[in-house]
Amino acid sequence: MEGGSEDTPVTTNDAHVDVHQHLWGDPLIGALRNRRTPPFLDGWTLRLDGEPPFEVDPADHDPARRAGLARADGLGRALVSLSSPLGIEWLPPDEARPLLDAYHEGAAALPEPFGAWAAACVSEIDPGALAKDLRHGFAGLQLPATALADPAGYERCAPLLDLLQDLDLPLFVHPGAAPTVPDVPGWWPALVPYVQQMHAAWYAFRAFGRPRHPRLRVCFAMLAGLAPLHGERLAARGGGRGEIDPDAFVETSSYGPRAADATVRALGVDVVVHGTDRPYAGPADLNLGEAAHHAFRVANPHRLLNGEERTHAA
Repeated sequence: MEGGSEDTPVTTNDAHVDVHQHLWGDPLIGALRNRRTPPFLDGWTLRLDGEPPFEVDPADHDPARRAGLARADGLGRALVSLSSPLGIEWLPPDEARPLLDAYHEGAAALPEPFGAWAAACVSEIDPGALAKDLRHGFAGLQLPATALADPAGYERCAPLLDLLQDLDLPLFVHPGAAPTVPDVPGWWPALVPYVQQMHAAWYAFRAFGRPRHPRLRVCFAMLAGLAPLHGERLAARGGGRGEIDPDAFVETSSYGPRAADATVRALGVDVVVHGTDRPYAGPADLNLGEAAHHAFRVANPHRLLNGEERTHAA
């Protein structure tokens, strides 16, 4: 991978980092066009179960253009990931593997400043396949929140998470596919099932993931659906005082100053990292000051990705 290797840290100490972007390489685009059942591309029309057809802008997946945008954003590293709402990870292995291989091939060929998260099939767990993929310099593993929503999910995915912990690589939790709901507006999946999935994933990790994987670093997309703001309710219902886990991070994509400020008040500044979800959203000015800006874009992503100077939750 041009963006990293087994022996090179994913980011340097002073690089500005975006941990959450999506950029489809030509191999994945071709593999999606070869399918006739969801998920598939009909030209540039994306068809998924559970969501209305989506017209993809080809420019959003032009690596040179996107590299220019990343540089304009002041980034030294932008991490791309498989779009988990496509539902690829949950396909049967014989369907999932060609798409995963195509994603990894395209992601590994992206130019600077891109790096990437690996992806894995969760319908049939194969830590050996993941180990081979991670050898190509991926930053860690992204899994859909739907795979990590309850005790059974952590039991099922334990071999993948054990591997990450052994390799000292992080996990990125991203919304998965939305269930089919007829007659809803186009914004519904992003505002209802995605948020619900991330909320469940945040508390499932607290209850089942952290006890089983005490050294795993994890980052939750979209501020974990604002789940950390429910700490008072957690305490009221006997879930503890909401102690801060220094190795459980949240990223800021799709949110602005009010949500970011509330999250910092709930979790502190040290576990929030910068993410945009490009091309679906761009960077936001969070108006929290230069110290927070540096923490979100430099110091905290460095700790998430490289694991330095960390302390672990009890």
